[in-house]
Amino acid sequence: MQLVIVKRSGVVEPFNRDKVVSGVRKACKGRPVDETQLARLGQVVEDTLRACGQSEIPADEVGVAILGPLRELDQVAYLRFASVYKQYHSLEDFESEIAMLRIESEPLGIEPLIPDRVADNKVSNFTPHKLTPGRTEA
Repeated sequence: MQLVIVKRSGVVEPFNRDKVVSGVRKACKGRPVDETQLARLGQVVEDTLRACGQSEIPADEVGVAILGPLRELDQVAYLRFASVYKQYHSLEDFESEIAMLRIESEPLGIEPLIPDRVADNKVSNFTPHKLTPGRTEA
């Protein structure tokens, strides 16, 4: 299926994965992201757009398809790209996006099942997980 992108102006053009990669490359400038990762991201974006089953894709949906994989690849590049795509107008826009990134990357609040270890590799101060049967809360 031939994918075409419908721009805001109404202009229709064929989907071009290289154009996606080029835009993301700008956001990744100076970041530890290599060409293989960029190519993989371009493929993921194209696969996502094809999976929606439509041949005409609004340009905004291309941006949405980029945001998720880019956030996983590099959060700084994600912020750069998102600031343009989402048209940030203030510091508060950046702050709220950073706050969402922090929430998404926080641990789930589950106590580890692996006990603390001391230097000689022996278990010390083992505390069972709070969901361990028979454990009483203090």
